[in-house]
Amino acid sequence: MARKSSLSGFPEWLPQERLVELHVLDTLRRTFELHGFSSVETRAVETVGQLLRKGEIDKEVYAVSRLQEEESARSNGEDALALHFDLTVPFARYVVENAGHLAFPFRRYQIQKAWRGERPQEGRAREFTQADIDVVGDGSLPFRYDVELALVVIEALGGLPIPDFQLRINNRKLAEGFYRGIGLTDTAGVLRSIDKLEKIGPEKVAQLLREETGATDAQAEAALKLASIRTEDTSFVGLVRGLGVADPLLDEGLAELEQVIAEASKRAPGRVLADLSIARGLDYYTGTVYETVLVGHESLGSICSGGRYDALASKGNRTFPGVGLSIGVTRIVTRILSQGFAAASRQVPTAVLVTLANDDSWSSAQDVAAGLRSRGVPVEVAASAEKFGKQIKFADRRGIPFVWFTSEDGSHEVKDIRSGEQVAADPATWTPPAEDLWPAVSPQ
Repeated sequence: MARKSSLSGFPEWLPQERLVELHVLDTLRRTFELHGFSSVETRAVETVGQLLRKGEIDKEVYAVSRLQEEESARSNGEDALALHFDLTVPFARYVVENAGHLAFPFRRYQIQKAWRGERPQEGRAREFTQADIDVVGDGSLPFRYDVELALVVIEALGGLPIPDFQLRINNRKLAEGFYRGIGLTDTAGVLRSIDKLEKIGPEKVAQLLREETGATDAQAEAALKLASIRTEDTSFVGLVRGLGVADPLLDEGLAELEQVIAEASKRAPGRVLADLSIARGLDYYTGTVYETVLVGHESLGSICSGGRYDALASKGNRTFPGVGLSIGVTRIVTRILSQGFAAASRQVPTAVLVTLANDDSWSSAQDVAAGLRSRGVPVEVAASAEKFGKQIKFADRRGIPFVWFTSEDGSHEVKDIRSGEQVAADPATWTPPAEDLWPAVSPQ
């Protein structure tokens, strides 16, 4: 991998590593477009008021201002500018401002960088790339989209050179209804505590529930029993019913989660898990919530998460409910590279180096290169007429598989420097084998 960046939390890739990242991005883009999602891009900055209106992460937001701006002229408070920390909140603003130009339900994908001022560690960077998909409705959004997005993400991740993964799904209505049914009114506080279960364990979560939400020992035990339920099919319904808690919101959440798990487990067996410990810390989720982990690499954290939000975007009495998922591209690429899950077949896109017999042949070499490029072959022309051995070594150092020679009599030959085979070639018709045309990214 590239050396550690001189600015902690701002990763940079070597050329061959960047090819792996581009492979990941292209795979995601193709999958999203196959399912009818349109690409959008939002600005990098939002107002602080816009960023912080759903969930408190103000300590992680990067403010933006001109270096030499007068202190008195700087915007303060909610009007100050800051870099977006995710793509969902800016997208909500985008939907409200462009509602008159969008056809609902609106299917969007967005691949951009985001910035978050947290402590850097493996899988967590201060500057990172996300790939989001969302479906947003006008006034209402059929629950069926909650199922569809789970399937799209499973297909997208399934095309990446990563280990097996599992999409863990819960429903906030189920959890909040259960907490209400056992007498806990601070459901948001309970969710925040349960969200820390994998990090700090059940004993400390129980302590948090008692100290921060006023839960009794019995209530804390019941909340932890609910969070311990995990099934790969719809059998979780019976397990929840067996806890003896009744609440209308609980019933609604159970029915919704059952619908998602039933269809997803049918179409992607082994890829989905009903996990009733999943809470998601952000406040804007209102129903289905998703988190995805690499099997055997759970310590990396979620590589893809999201959920249903019914009130994130609104304009007067008009609301735009949606459901979305965000894939942590930088987190995935970092793990692919650090663990050697995949690698590019070469470090440059170039397939052919056209050599120079002498300095006067540069123009004719450009003619050869232009002919090859016209058929989609990536080509470089040597910069100077060094000995052919040095020109071949230059190609080898860059990972270029073919070297082109033009003789004084106007005939042409091309050499595969990996095998040493050299054959006659016509610049008007020759192309490299399909597998050598572009760098390939494949599992190691």
